[in-house]
Amino acid sequence: MARRNRGVTRRERPNLLITGTPGTGKSTTASALAEATNLRYICIGDLVKEKEFYHGWDNELECHFINEDSVIDELDDAMIEGGNIVDYHGCDFFPQRWFDRVVVLRTENSVLYDRLTNRGYSGTKLSNNLQCEMYQVLLEEAHDSYDEEIVTELQSNTIEDISNNVSTLTDWINAWQP
Repeated sequence: MARRNRGVTRRERPNLLITGTPGTGKSTTASALAEATNLRYICIGDLVKEKEFYHGWDNELECHFINEDSVIDELDDAMIEGGNIVDYHGCDFFPQRWFDRVVVLRTENSVLYDRLTNRGYSGTKLSNNLQCEMYQVLLEEAHDSYDEEIVTELQSNTIEDISNNVSTLTDWINAWQP
């Protein structure tokens, strides 16, 4: 339950955004973290499909054009309440007030290439995602969209990295004070 303090609503539990290029381990990390901490896991891609929060299809990139306003309207109450881990490959459209920690997962391009080709990515979709990671597009987006002190970059190349990231973030959640 959210508390009010001097007119400002304060969450009892933190909200985290796990972001990064597709294939960096966002869903694996976020779902494991949610299980370890009993926070609610919200996969934006699943939400968009389930609620049909999109308005068209990009044939070149093979993805929906999402309706960002619908996503924000759907999640705002839950985010104010707190205790959420949001998984999405972008971060610039979410309200800054939603998150207490923004985690950008990074993966070496050789590892990312293998992960994406195993998912069936090819052509423009593959090259755009590899370039996005190589040029740190999502890391810069996070730094541009959120206060510097809440943005964390974590490497996510191996299962061990993911396990260590979940452990580190679990410790942070357990130590978090509203």
